[in-house]
Amino acid sequence: MGYLSNQVVTVDAILTKKGRELLARGDGSFKITQFALADDEIDYTLYNPNHASGSAFYGEAIEAMPLLEAFPDETQIMKYKLTTLPRGTARLPILDLGYAAIRLKQGASLAITPQTLNYLGSSQTFESSGYVATIADARVLNSYNGVGVNTPDATALNSTTTLGTNVSKTVIGTSINLTATTVNTLFGTNSQLQTTITVIGRDSGARLTIPVTIIQVTQ
Repeated sequence: MGYLSNQVVTVDAILTKKGRELLARGDGSFKITQFALADDEIDYTLYNPNHASGSAFYGEAIEAMPLLEAFPDETQIMKYKLTTLPRGTARLPILDLGYAAIRLKQGASLAITPQTLNYLGSSQTFESSGYVATIADARVLNSYNGVGVNTPDATALNSTTTLGTNVSKTVIGTSINLTATTVNTLFGTNSQLQTTITVIGRDSGARLTIPVTIIQVTQ
């Protein structure tokens, strides 16, 4: 990881982990169909309309900020993706998952149906392209999938398995189904497992992260 030079205009594009996996197959399955832009490092409070040197220098501090090289770790980068909203939008869209936190006993199931508030002139709506949902530690769930979106991208993500490793898993759908693990050895000496789930609206870019707790059932 390093910093990009802010003396020149640079487009620093990288493949996601899934993209690199498809590229490595060499069977023609690698096709770029989507990309995302973000402004994680930008502090807009540095914009100074009172700069003594005039309007050409209002954004001087922002333009001088160092930018990180791109790297494929969704927990550290691309958290604040850029999106296009209708002209006249007065409030940013936000997500409502119906839960401030999720607590499940071993083997219990739950369906999350996100809604987007303050979007497209409605107080609440369901986004037609669905939602991207990432569980930070896939081990804590026996099953995890999205339903309601049947594009090739969604189908590929929803059918991905993680082989019980400590990795995140991402699915796409208008509704997200999850079932807590029944594997007792994961708990060790703990009575609970904890992780997070992050949901992003595919049309609005609205994002929300909430904690997930799996509670061990003792006999």
